[in-house]
Amino acid sequence: MKPVVLIPGGEGDADFTYATGFAVETGLYVRFGEQDDVLVVSPLEIDRAKAQSKTSKTLELDEAGFEDHGPYVSYARLAAKLLRQHSAEEARVSPRLLAGYLEELRATGLGIEVDRDLFRNERRQKSQDEAGFIQASQRAAEAAVVEVVSQLAQADIRDGILWLDESPLTSERLYARASLLLGEKGFTCPDMIIAGSPECAMPHFRGEGAIRAGAPVIIDIFPSSRKTHYYGDLTRTVVVGEIPDEVRRMHAAVVQALDAGIESIRAGASGREVHHGVCQVLLDRGYGTTTKGFEGPDGVARMNHSTGHGVGLEVHEEPSLRGPDENILLEGDVVTVEPGLYLLGFGGVRVEDTGMVTREGFKNFTTLTRSLDPRDYL
Repeated sequence: MKPVVLIPGGEGDADFTYATGFAVETGLYVRFGEQDDVLVVSPLEIDRAKAQSKTSKTLELDEAGFEDHGPYVSYARLAAKLLRQHSAEEARVSPRLLAGYLEELRATGLGIEVDRDLFRNERRQKSQDEAGFIQASQRAAEAAVVEVVSQLAQADIRDGILWLDESPLTSERLYARASLLLGEKGFTCPDMIIAGSPECAMPHFRGEGAIRAGAPVIIDIFPSSRKTHYYGDLTRTVVVGEIPDEVRRMHAAVVQALDAGIESIRAGASGREVHHGVCQVLLDRGYGTTTKGFEGPDGVARMNHSTGHGVGLEVHEEPSLRGPDENILLEGDVVTVEPGLYLLGFGGVRVEDTGMVTREGFKNFTTLTRSLDPRDYL
Protein backbone atom coordinates (compact mmCIF):
# COMPACT_ATOMS: atom_id res chain seq x y z
CA MET A 1 0.00 0.00 0.00
CA LYS A 2 1.09 3.55 -0.66
CA PRO A 3 2.16 5.59 2.36
CA VAL A 4 -0.40 7.92 3.96
CA VAL A 5 0.17 11.65 4.51
CA LEU A 6 -2.15 13.63 6.78
CA ILE A 7 -1.95 17.35 7.49
CA PRO A 8 -4.80 18.64 9.68
CA GLY A 9 -6.96 21.51 8.58
CA GLY A 10 -7.61 22.42 12.22
CA GLU A 11 -7.99 20.66 15.55
CA GLY A 12 -11.24 19.02 14.48
CA ASP A 13 -9.69 16.93 11.68
CA ALA A 14 -11.26 13.53 12.41
CA ASP A 15 -9.02 11.48 10.10
CA PHE A 16 -5.89 12.96 11.68
CA THR A 17 -7.23 12.32 15.18
CA TYR A 18 -8.19 8.75 14.26
CA ALA A 19 -4.74 7.96 12.83
CA THR A 20 -2.69 9.56 15.59
CA GLY A 21 -4.93 9.48 18.65
CA PHE A 22 -3.99 13.15 18.98
CA ALA A 23 -5.95 16.30 18.13
CA VAL A 24 -3.86 19.29 17.13
CA GLU A 25 -4.33 22.37 14.96
CA THR A 26 -1.14 22.01 12.90
CA GLY A 27 1.19 19.07 12.38
CA LEU A 28 2.15 16.28 10.01
CA TYR A 29 1.54 12.55 10.08
CA VAL A 30 3.14 10.05 7.71
CA ARG A 31 2.41 6.32 7.76
CA PHE A 32 5.10 4.50 5.77
CA GLY A 33 3.80 1.02 6.56
CA GLU A 34 2.40 -1.19 9.30
CA GLN A 35 3.69 0.03 12.70
CA ASP A 36 6.00 2.45 10.90
CA ASP A 37 4.63 5.96 11.24
CA VAL A 38 5.69 9.38 12.49
CA LEU A 39 3.93 12.38 13.98
CA VAL A 40 5.66 15.75 13.63
CA VAL A 41 4.55 18.70 15.78
CA SER A 42 5.84 22.03 17.04
CA PRO A 43 7.85 22.48 20.28
CA LEU A 44 4.63 23.80 21.80
CA GLU A 45 2.93 20.42 21.31
CA ILE A 46 5.77 17.88 21.51
CA ASP A 47 5.38 16.90 25.16
CA ARG A 48 1.60 16.52 24.87
CA ALA A 49 2.01 14.53 21.66
CA LYS A 50 4.46 12.12 23.27
CA ALA A 51 2.06 11.60 26.16
CA GLN A 52 -1.14 11.21 24.14
CA SER A 53 -0.42 10.02 20.61
CA LYS A 54 -0.34 6.38 19.52
CA THR A 55 2.25 6.75 16.76
CA SER A 56 5.45 4.72 16.76
CA LYS A 57 7.61 7.86 16.52
CA THR A 58 6.97 11.46 17.56
CA LEU A 59 9.32 14.24 16.44
CA GLU A 60 9.67 17.95 16.99
CA LEU A 61 9.82 20.07 13.84
CA ASP A 62 13.60 20.61 13.89
CA GLU A 63 14.27 16.91 14.50
CA ALA A 64 12.28 16.05 11.39
CA GLY A 65 14.09 18.58 9.20
CA PHE A 66 11.38 21.23 9.01
CA GLU A 67 12.13 24.43 7.08
CA ASP A 68 9.78 27.38 7.10
CA HIS A 69 8.62 28.23 3.58
CA GLY A 70 5.30 29.74 4.60
CA PRO A 71 1.71 28.47 4.77
CA TYR A 72 0.92 25.16 3.03
CA VAL A 73 4.42 24.87 1.54
CA SER A 74 6.37 23.99 4.69
CA TYR A 75 4.51 20.85 5.75
CA ALA A 76 4.17 19.67 2.13
CA ARG A 77 7.91 19.87 1.57
CA LEU A 78 8.62 18.19 4.90
CA ALA A 79 6.27 15.35 3.96
CA ALA A 80 8.10 14.95 0.63
CA LYS A 81 11.46 14.89 2.42
CA LEU A 82 10.34 12.19 4.87
CA LEU A 83 8.80 10.07 2.11
CA ARG A 84 11.92 10.23 -0.03
CA GLN A 85 14.03 9.23 2.95
CA HIS A 86 11.95 6.03 2.77
CA SER A 87 12.37 5.80 -1.04
CA ALA A 88 8.71 6.65 -1.59
CA GLU A 89 7.53 8.80 -4.48
CA GLU A 90 3.79 8.28 -4.00
CA ALA A 91 1.33 8.73 -1.16
CA ARG A 92 -2.35 8.71 -0.29
CA VAL A 93 -4.09 11.65 1.38
CA SER A 94 -7.45 12.20 3.03
CA PRO A 95 -10.27 13.80 1.02
CA ARG A 96 -10.38 16.29 3.90
CA LEU A 97 -6.92 17.64 3.03
CA LEU A 98 -7.03 21.37 2.34
CA ALA A 99 -6.55 22.26 -1.33
CA GLY A 100 -3.49 24.38 -0.53
CA TYR A 101 -1.65 21.40 0.94
CA LEU A 102 -2.73 19.14 -1.93
CA GLU A 103 -1.35 21.56 -4.53
CA GLU A 104 1.94 21.95 -2.69
CA LEU A 105 2.38 18.18 -2.20
CA ARG A 106 1.93 17.66 -5.92
CA ALA A 107 4.31 20.55 -6.63
CA THR A 108 7.09 18.55 -4.92
CA GLY A 109 6.78 15.94 -7.69
CA LEU A 110 5.10 13.31 -5.55
CA GLY A 111 2.33 11.18 -7.01
CA ILE A 112 -0.58 12.03 -4.71
CA GLU A 113 -3.80 9.99 -4.62
CA VAL A 114 -6.86 11.34 -2.82
CA ASP A 115 -8.12 8.18 -1.11
CA ARG A 116 -11.84 8.69 -0.63
CA ASP A 117 -12.09 5.41 1.28
CA LEU A 118 -9.27 6.22 3.70
CA PHE A 119 -10.28 4.93 7.17
CA ARG A 120 -13.90 4.65 6.00
CA ASN A 121 -14.59 1.11 7.22
CA GLU A 122 -12.24 1.39 10.19
CA ARG A 123 -13.99 4.50 11.48
CA ARG A 124 -17.47 3.12 10.83
CA GLN A 125 -17.08 -0.14 12.74
CA LYS A 126 -16.47 0.98 16.30
CA SER A 127 -14.34 -1.03 18.67
CA GLN A 128 -15.48 -1.83 22.19
CA ASP A 129 -13.42 1.11 23.47
CA GLU A 130 -14.89 3.49 20.91
CA ALA A 131 -18.41 2.35 21.76
CA GLY A 132 -17.65 3.08 25.40
CA PHE A 133 -16.41 6.57 24.52
CA ILE A 134 -19.63 7.30 22.64
CA GLN A 135 -21.75 5.92 25.47
CA ALA A 136 -19.95 8.25 27.90
CA SER A 137 -20.73 11.20 25.63
CA GLN A 138 -24.35 10.07 25.41
CA ARG A 139 -24.59 9.98 29.20
CA ALA A 140 -23.23 13.52 29.30
CA ALA A 141 -25.84 14.55 26.74
CA GLU A 142 -28.59 13.04 28.89
CA ALA A 143 -27.36 14.92 31.95
CA ALA A 144 -27.29 18.18 30.00
CA VAL A 145 -30.82 17.66 28.66
CA VAL A 146 -32.06 16.97 32.20
CA GLU A 147 -30.36 20.16 33.37
CA VAL A 148 -32.13 22.19 30.69
CA VAL A 149 -35.49 20.54 31.32
CA SER A 150 -35.18 21.05 35.08
CA GLN A 151 -34.83 24.78 34.48
CA LEU A 152 -37.88 24.73 32.24
CA ALA A 153 -39.86 22.78 34.83
CA GLN A 154 -39.12 25.40 37.53
CA ALA A 155 -40.22 28.33 35.39
CA ASP A 156 -43.33 30.43 35.93
CA ILE A 157 -45.56 31.55 33.07
CA ARG A 158 -46.15 35.29 32.67
CA ASP A 159 -48.02 36.58 29.64
CA GLY A 160 -47.15 33.45 27.69
CA ILE A 161 -43.40 33.69 28.44
CA LEU A 162 -41.36 31.58 30.86
CA TRP A 163 -39.72 33.39 33.78
CA LEU A 164 -37.18 32.06 36.28
CA ASP A 165 -35.48 33.99 39.10
CA GLU A 166 -37.33 37.18 38.20
CA SER A 167 -36.16 37.34 34.59
CA PRO A 168 -37.27 35.77 31.31
CA LEU A 169 -35.95 32.26 30.73
CA THR A 170 -34.09 32.41 27.42
CA SER A 171 -32.34 29.98 25.13
CA GLU A 172 -29.10 31.73 26.03
CA ARG A 173 -29.55 31.08 29.78
CA LEU A 174 -30.37 27.44 29.14
CA TYR A 175 -27.37 27.11 26.82
CA ALA A 176 -25.13 28.50 29.57
CA ARG A 177 -26.44 26.03 32.16
CA ALA A 178 -26.00 23.07 29.82
CA SER A 179 -22.51 24.24 28.79
CA LEU A 180 -21.42 24.59 32.42
CA LEU A 181 -22.61 21.11 33.30
CA LEU A 182 -20.92 19.59 30.25
CA GLY A 183 -17.70 21.45 30.97
CA GLU A 184 -17.63 20.15 34.54
CA LYS A 185 -17.92 16.61 33.14
CA GLY A 186 -15.18 17.13 30.52
CA PHE A 187 -17.37 17.64 27.47
CA THR A 188 -18.21 20.47 25.12
CA CYS A 189 -21.04 21.30 22.71
CA PRO A 190 -20.75 24.87 21.39
CA ASP A 191 -23.45 24.45 18.72
CA MET A 192 -26.18 22.77 20.78
CA ILE A 193 -29.80 23.54 19.93
CA ILE A 194 -32.24 24.86 22.56
CA ALA A 195 -34.94 26.34 20.39
CA GLY A 196 -38.45 27.44 21.27
CA SER A 197 -41.43 27.90 19.00
CA PRO A 198 -42.20 28.87 16.34
CA GLU A 199 -38.54 29.09 15.27
CA CYS A 200 -37.83 25.42 16.06
CA ALA A 201 -39.71 24.62 12.85
CA MET A 202 -36.27 25.25 11.31
CA PRO A 203 -34.44 22.07 12.43
CA HIS A 204 -30.99 23.66 12.82
CA PHE A 205 -32.13 26.94 14.40
CA ARG A 206 -29.90 27.13 17.50
CA GLY A 207 -32.34 29.11 19.63
CA GLU A 208 -32.44 32.67 20.90
CA GLY A 209 -34.54 34.83 23.17
CA ALA A 210 -37.32 34.05 25.61
CA ILE A 211 -38.99 30.64 25.70
CA ARG A 212 -42.76 30.63 25.10
CA ALA A 213 -45.17 28.59 27.20
CA GLY A 214 -47.55 26.06 25.67
CA ALA A 215 -45.28 25.46 22.67
CA PRO A 216 -42.59 22.89 21.85
CA VAL A 217 -38.97 23.41 22.82
CA ILE A 218 -36.44 21.28 20.92
CA ILE A 219 -33.31 20.39 22.89
CA ASP A 220 -30.57 18.81 20.73
CA ILE A 221 -27.26 18.25 22.53
CA PHE A 222 -24.33 16.49 20.86
CA PRO A 223 -21.31 16.73 23.17
CA SER A 224 -17.78 15.62 22.39
CA SER A 225 -15.32 14.49 25.03
CA ARG A 226 -12.34 16.79 25.53
CA LYS A 227 -10.30 13.66 26.23
CA THR A 228 -11.44 11.08 23.65
CA HIS A 229 -13.00 13.47 21.07
CA TYR A 230 -15.93 11.08 20.49
CA TYR A 231 -19.46 12.46 20.26
CA GLY A 232 -22.90 11.55 21.54
CA ASP A 233 -26.16 12.89 20.09
CA LEU A 234 -29.54 13.29 21.79
CA THR A 235 -32.72 15.25 21.10
CA ARG A 236 -35.84 15.67 23.17
CA THR A 237 -38.88 17.96 22.82
CA VAL A 238 -40.82 19.32 25.79
CA VAL A 239 -43.64 21.78 26.42
CA VAL A 240 -44.06 23.90 29.54
CA GLY A 241 -47.69 24.57 30.36
CA GLU A 242 -50.70 23.23 28.50
CA ILE A 243 -49.68 20.93 25.66
CA PRO A 244 -51.64 21.66 22.46
CA ASP A 245 -53.43 18.69 20.93
CA GLU A 246 -51.58 19.09 17.64
CA VAL A 247 -48.21 18.95 19.42
CA ARG A 248 -49.34 15.75 21.16
CA ARG A 249 -50.29 14.24 17.81
CA MET A 250 -47.01 15.27 16.19
CA HIS A 251 -45.03 13.90 19.13
CA ALA A 252 -46.91 10.57 19.12
CA ALA A 253 -46.22 10.19 15.39
CA VAL A 254 -42.53 10.99 15.83
CA VAL A 255 -42.09 8.53 18.72
CA GLN A 256 -43.89 5.80 16.76
CA ALA A 257 -41.62 6.50 13.78
CA LEU A 258 -38.57 6.39 16.08
CA ASP A 259 -39.59 2.99 17.43
CA ALA A 260 -40.22 1.71 13.90
CA GLY A 261 -36.79 2.89 12.80
CA ILE A 262 -35.08 1.27 15.77
CA GLU A 263 -36.96 -1.98 15.21
CA SER A 264 -35.77 -2.19 11.59
CA ILE A 265 -32.07 -1.62 12.30
CA ARG A 266 -29.64 -4.53 12.26
CA ALA A 267 -26.42 -5.43 10.46
CA GLY A 268 -27.17 -5.98 6.77
CA ALA A 269 -30.27 -3.77 6.75
CA SER A 270 -30.53 -0.95 4.24
CA GLY A 271 -30.32 2.58 5.60
CA ARG A 272 -32.64 3.62 2.80
CA GLU A 273 -35.29 1.12 3.87
CA VAL A 274 -34.98 2.22 7.51
CA HIS A 275 -35.61 5.78 6.38
CA HIS A 276 -38.52 4.82 4.14
CA GLY A 277 -40.11 2.88 7.00
CA VAL A 278 -39.91 5.95 9.22
CA CYS A 279 -41.38 8.10 6.46
CA GLN A 280 -44.25 5.65 6.01
CA VAL A 281 -45.20 5.88 9.69
CA LEU A 282 -45.33 9.67 9.47
CA LEU A 283 -47.37 9.42 6.28
CA ASP A 284 -49.79 6.97 7.88
CA ARG A 285 -50.29 9.40 10.77
CA GLY A 286 -51.38 12.15 8.35
CA TYR A 287 -48.08 13.99 8.01
CA GLY A 288 -45.51 14.23 5.24
CA THR A 289 -41.82 14.31 4.34
CA THR A 290 -39.61 15.78 1.63
CA THR A 291 -38.56 12.27 0.54
CA LYS A 292 -39.80 11.39 -2.93
CA GLY A 293 -42.84 9.10 -2.72
CA PHE A 294 -43.60 10.06 0.89
CA GLU A 295 -44.62 13.70 0.46
CA GLY A 296 -48.08 13.52 2.09
CA PRO A 297 -50.83 16.14 1.77
CA ASP A 298 -50.19 19.85 1.33
CA GLY A 299 -49.97 22.11 4.35
CA VAL A 300 -49.15 19.48 6.98
CA ALA A 301 -46.11 19.25 9.22
CA ARG A 302 -43.39 17.24 7.51
CA MET A 303 -39.91 15.82 8.04
CA ASN A 304 -37.29 17.52 5.88
CA HIS A 305 -34.17 15.58 6.82
CA SER A 306 -32.78 12.06 6.96
CA THR A 307 -33.78 9.58 9.65
CA GLY A 308 -30.26 9.49 11.05
CA HIS A 309 -26.51 9.44 10.61
CA GLY A 310 -23.36 7.88 11.95
CA VAL A 311 -21.67 9.22 15.10
CA GLY A 312 -18.04 8.94 16.15
CA LEU A 313 -15.13 11.37 15.92
CA GLU A 314 -17.58 13.56 14.01
CA VAL A 315 -21.15 14.19 15.04
CA HIS A 316 -22.24 13.56 11.45
CA GLU A 317 -20.40 10.75 9.70
CA GLU A 318 -21.17 7.59 7.74
CA PRO A 319 -23.51 5.82 7.37
CA SER A 320 -26.60 7.83 6.50
CA LEU A 321 -30.14 6.62 7.11
CA ARG A 322 -31.87 8.13 4.10
CA GLY A 323 -32.82 7.63 0.46
CA PRO A 324 -31.93 7.22 -2.30
CA ASP A 325 -28.62 5.50 -1.47
CA GLU A 326 -28.66 1.89 -0.28
CA ASN A 327 -26.23 2.40 2.66
CA ILE A 328 -26.03 -1.17 4.01
CA LEU A 329 -25.57 -1.03 7.78
CA LEU A 330 -22.55 -2.79 9.25
CA GLU A 331 -22.09 -4.40 12.62
CA GLY A 332 -20.36 -1.82 14.78
CA ASP A 333 -21.92 1.24 13.14
CA VAL A 334 -23.13 3.78 15.68
CA VAL A 335 -26.10 5.73 14.35
CA THR A 336 -28.80 8.14 15.41
CA VAL A 337 -32.50 7.66 14.79
CA GLU A 338 -34.13 11.09 14.84
CA PRO A 339 -37.47 11.55 13.10
CA GLY A 340 -39.02 15.00 13.32
CA LEU A 341 -41.98 17.02 12.12
CA TYR A 342 -41.92 20.75 11.41
CA LEU A 343 -44.47 23.36 10.40
CA LEU A 344 -43.38 26.94 9.74
CA GLY A 345 -45.19 29.45 11.93
CA PHE A 346 -46.08 26.75 14.44
CA GLY A 347 -42.97 24.87 15.57
CA GLY A 348 -41.44 21.42 15.47
CA VAL A 349 -41.00 18.14 17.30
CA ARG A 350 -37.92 15.93 17.12
CA VAL A 351 -36.90 12.93 19.25
CA GLU A 352 -33.51 11.25 18.82
CA ASP A 353 -31.74 8.21 20.26
CA THR A 354 -28.22 7.00 19.48
CA GLY A 355 -27.01 3.40 19.54
CA MET A 356 -25.00 0.65 17.89
CA VAL A 357 -25.89 -1.64 15.01
CA THR A 358 -25.50 -5.33 15.91
CA ARG A 359 -26.43 -8.57 14.18
CA GLU A 360 -29.41 -8.87 16.51
CA GLY A 361 -30.65 -5.29 16.16
CA PHE A 362 -30.08 -1.85 17.65
CA LYS A 363 -28.24 -1.53 20.97
CA ASN A 364 -29.64 1.72 22.27
CA PHE A 365 -27.15 3.87 24.20
CA THR A 366 -29.99 6.20 25.25
CA THR A 367 -32.03 5.74 28.42
CA LEU A 368 -33.80 9.09 28.86
CA THR A 369 -37.59 9.41 28.81
CA ARG A 370 -39.13 10.76 25.61
CA SER A 371 -41.95 12.59 27.39
CA LEU A 372 -43.25 16.02 26.37
CA ASP A 373 -43.79 16.84 30.06
CA PRO A 374 -40.72 18.38 31.75
CA ARG A 375 -41.73 16.93 35.11
CA ASP A 376 -41.13 13.41 33.82
CA TYR A 377 -37.37 14.13 33.49
CA LEU A 378 -36.88 15.06 37.14
